Parts: sequence; structure tokens; C-alpha cells
Amino acid sequence: MPTTDVNSKTPLEIRMDKLGKTLGIIAIVICVSIFVIAMFQGRDLTEMFLMSVSLAVAAIPEGLAAIVAVVLAIGVTQLSKKNAIIKKLSAVETLGSLNFICSDKTGTLTQNRMTVTSCFTLEGIVNLHVEDKSSETLKFLAKAMILSSDASYDDGKGTGDPTEIALLVMGDKVGVDRKQLQNTNKRIDEAAFDSNRKLMSTLVEENGKYSVYSKGAIGNLIESCTHVIEGGRTFPITDSHKQRFLETAVLMSDQALRTLGVAWKPVQARIDTFEMEKELILVGLIGMIDPPRQEVKGSILKAKEAGVKTLMITGDHKNTAFAIAFQLGIAEKIEQTITGQEIDELADAEFSEKIYNYYVFARVTPEHKVKIVRALKSHGNIVSMTGDGVNDAPSLNATDIGVAMGITGTDVAKGASDMILIDDNFSTIVSAIEQGRNIYNNIKKSVIFLISCNLGEVITIFMALILGWKAPLIATQLLWINLITDSLPAIALGLDPGNPDIMQEKPRPAKESFFANGAGVHVLLGGFLIGALTIIAFYFGYYEHGYTPFDTQVPQNIIEYARTMAFMVLVVCQLVYSLALRDERKSIFSIGIFSNKYLIGAILTGLALQLVVVGIPVVKNAFHLQMPDIRAWGVIFALGFTPLILNEFVKIFVRITKKRPN
Repeated sequence: MPTTDVNSKTPLEIRMDKLGKTLGIIAIVICVSIFVIAMFQGRDLTEMFLMSVSLAVAAIPEGLAAIVAVVLAIGVTQLSKKNAIIKKLSAVETLGSLNFICSDKTGTLTQNRMTVTSCFTLEGIVNLHVEDKSSETLKFLAKAMILSSDASYDDGKGTGDPTEIALLVMGDKVGVDRKQLQNTNKRIDEAAFDSNRKLMSTLVEENGKYSVYSKGAIGNLIESCTHVIEGGRTFPITDSHKQRFLETAVLMSDQALRTLGVAWKPVQARIDTFEMEKELILVGLIGMIDPPRQEVKGSILKAKEAGVKTLMITGDHKNTAFAIAFQLGIAEKIEQTITGQEIDELADAEFSEKIYNYYVFARVTPEHKVKIVRALKSHGNIVSMTGDGVNDAPSLNATDIGVAMGITGTDVAKGASDMILIDDNFSTIVSAIEQGRNIYNNIKKSVIFLISCNLGEVITIFMALILGWKAPLIATQLLWINLITDSLPAIALGLDPGNPDIMQEKPRPAKESFFANGAGVHVLLGGFLIGALTIIAFYFGYYEHGYTPFDTQVPQNIIEYARTMAFMVLVVCQLVYSLALRDERKSIFSIGIFSNKYLIGAILTGLALQLVVVGIPVVKNAFHLQMPDIRAWGVIFALGFTPLILNEFVKIFVRITKKRPN
């Protein structure tokens, strides 16, 4: 069995690792730069050490990891309400990066409600809806199907494999007394179905006589047959007989029918399982329909518009698979279908090269599923694979997002998966992709917000250092901002309502940075603006009392007042700036100021906490702050709303520019 890398990191983990390393390097560079500048300026090294600590605190958003974890956890809860259980937090974001869904056909793309519609023997094709059902050969065909099945069906309710339930219903339709049949036939042994043989056989005792009944893929079964039934008599099977069966199977497959052959043989005594499927007598062929889920076609189209390709994986006949795929809009021509046998004839490198030519994979085994995943991932794709059986575990481990079925899936498949579909429905995967994209966008908003705010803090302190001023903010104030004031809007941005146009966008490249597509420029401009406004507020605190930050003899209470102005303006700028980050292009007024109630609550809570810090004497003294006067409050809010106002003007300019013809 191929080995799989179960420890590979998800796109989000890669981005977070890269961001953490970058911020760590920046913090080190900042601290070293301060000491170099301090030595040139002849400053007190103790003061510079405290300044270094302040800048290190400002450079790293301490709450980022916790905020991302909270946003992902909330995303998991939201997905569970949409019938998708996520087992790994990071898998939520990975869903938003998917560009290939490899989906099983039966039960996921189709309803998994099998109905036998036609039967074929050498006497001809029988349509079970309209034709006579009393043929003895047809009844024997039904008998063989029933005795090689494990399902049960009573009072209109079935238990077991849907295919076998359909066979039991067929027996009722053709007049077979199932209870009497099962009472008089005792199962002695069986050769269980497996994906390589594609057959299942039972050894049955009836009145002291033994018989073998086999069912499975007609192409495999016919190779084990030496005789055939025609008109109640047994004849040696000929190439002409085989051709009739195989041509009929193709005809049924072209009508989107799933085909199943059945054979039997009498034996003199009990035999071993490996002897069961030898020298069989071919009885007939049945065709059953499994209608596509009504909502799936729309979901496949929605995924396609979002740049996510759907591939069908099935053990069915090539023509059956293509017929269903054509109905669902997955494939347009039969040449886009490949079988497991054809895959085996290709070298791994050749198959990887040709993988984009195929949308339907028929007659495949679990080993083929692993090969398909690896071929897709060799091109850098982010791939999802569905599975429900024990043998699907390797492919579920090999893929980026392994999806197990909640209804029909085995415990092994569920254990190997990253996500479980409660309803076994393909549409749930597409909904999860949409949710994953929105979650990533919200995480990106939180990251951009926090980095912009921290950059503003760094610029504030660094500019003061370059100008020879005292630090506008001390370490405790910066910690308060980073851990309390910044964190509330960052979490609220992570809960932003989904973008209704998110599925009109293409999947993100797996290695795309948080700062791609202009986000980095947004961070720089936002950070510089917040830093500049904070410096202005710091200067105003001195100026209001007749001093400037360049003065060397300034009373401590004036310094604290100036720091209060810088502290308050920085916080208000950051709180209000969070509104501007809800969308890169749309105005906050078109989105709706109050459409994210969590963000409004976070802003109001942040402002209330600031009033507590400057209003309660014990807290105010602990943070070395003073209560601003009325004039100062006007300046605080005027400067604090400036980033939002300027951002709105920039968005207007961008929208107008994009509307103009080239």
C-alpha cells in the first residue's frame, strides 16, 4: 500500500508559520536598531532598554494566534450546523483553498436509492415496469440475486447496501416468495465482495443440495463462466453469448443504468471459497438506476464558477459513469472518462501529465484513488477526496481534505478523514468550501487589522526615537492595547457575515501570502497613517500646555498628559479603522455599519474600557494617564475617525477608476 504524508501542513499553518518568523525577525531588527541609534544619540541605555521592550511589544501581535484559533473554532460550529463535522481546526481554512473535489458517485452525487428497471437473459430484455414478470428464468435470476445478498427488506423499509435492497424489491416484483426462499436455503459460506474481484459469492444448502450464487461486474463475472442458461436449459458459453451480454451491458450503461451480472452452479459438496467463482453458469444481467441528487447539479455549477473542478470517482461501468456525469455537468464527452485498467497501463509520470484530461474515473479501486490524488497534488493542487470504506483510508490520508460519509461511512474511513458529511451530500462539500473561503477572508481581515495596528504603534515609537522625543507610549499601555483593545475588533472581524460574491472568485494559490493583492500596501498605508496621527496627538498634548516634545525640561504630569493623548488617539484610530477593513472595495455604508453587530459591540466595549482606564483613579495611575479635557476629547475623536474617512475616499476613487473603460 502506498505511504502517505499525514503530517503535511495546511495552507493556513504555512502562512501563520511564515508570518510568525517574519514578525520575530522584525522585532529583533527593531531592538538592535534602537541600541545603535541610542549610542549615536548618547541616550541612557536603561531608557533605551525600556524603549526596546516597548517596540518589541508593539511589533508582535500577541493575541493573533488565539484570535485565529477562536475564529476557526467558531467556523467549525457554523459548519456543523450545515451538516459538515470538522475534525481539525486548520481544515476549515483549507476547504477555502480547494480547487479539486474528487467525489464518489453513489450516494454522494446520486440519491443512493437503487431501483431495478430492466433485466436481461438470453430470452431477451424485460422492462420491469411494463412487461410480464412470470418468466421462470427471470424468477431464477431474482432467486440468485436474493441468495447472494446480505440486506433485508420488510414493510417497505430496507437495511443494508442500497444495491442489495433494490435486488430484494426486484424479487418481490417478479413474484418470488423471499421468506420461503430464505427459510429453505441455508447459507454455508461466502466469498465477500472486494474491489479487485468486483464479485460476491455465497454457498447455499437447499434440501441437502449445495449451490453457489455469484453476482458482480459483468465483465469480471463472465470470465468465470463456462456455461449459460437459455430457455431453462444449460449450454456451453460461446463468444456470441458473451458479446450479447457485454453489448447489453453497454446499452444499459449508456442509459445511466448500473449493471450487475448473476451466475450460479450446483456443487456436490461444500467447497472452499476460492473454488466458488470457477466454472459458473451465467444466468442474466440486471440494470438499475440511481437518480442524481436534484441539488447536486447546481452545486457542481456553483463550484465550477468558483474555479473548483469536480471529478467523479466510481466503480461503475465507464458508460454508466459518463451518463451520470453528463447529466450533472461534470463531463461533456466520453473521452473525458478513464477506467482503472487504463490508469494501470500508464506510468505515474504519464498519468500525472494527462490527469487534467479526465473528469470521470470508472471501475477504480482504492489504490487508484490514491494515484489520482497524487497526480493532482503533483501539480500543486489542493485536493479533496470522499470515501466511505475501510480501503478508502489511504486516499483520505493522502489528500488535503479527506471527506468521510456520515451515514454509509465506516469507522475507519471516519477516523482517517478531516471532515465528515452528516448527510452524505456533495452539496455540503460546496457549502463548506464557501464557508471556508469566508473564514479565511475573515482571518485575513483580523491579520491585516492587527498588523496595521501594530505597525502604527511601531511607527509611533520609532518616529519619536528618531526625533529625539520621549516614548509616546510605555510598555504597559502597549500591552493593554495589544491584548485587550485590539483583540476585541480582531475577533469581531473574524465573525463578519459572509461575502455573497465569494464563490465568484477563483481559489487562492496555496502559497499566497496574507499580504498579496494589495493587502500589504493597505497595511503599510494604514499603519503609517495611524502612527502619524498618534504622533500628532502626542505633540498636541505638549502644545496644549505650552511645551513641545523637543523640550528637555518638561513636568512629568505634562508628559503623562501627552502620552494620554497619544494613547487615546491610537486606540480610537484602531477601533474605528476596523470598520474600513470589512471589505476591500465596498463602502462601510453599502455593507451596513450595523450588519456586524459583534464589531459594533467590540468598538463600543473598547471605548468604554478606555473611559475606565482614564476615568478611575487607581487604574489611571497604574497606566500613568490623565483625564483629557473637553477640547482634547474633540481632538481625539477628530483624529481617531480620520483613517476611516480617508479610507472611504480611497474606496470611492478605486471604484470610479475600475468603472472607467481602458
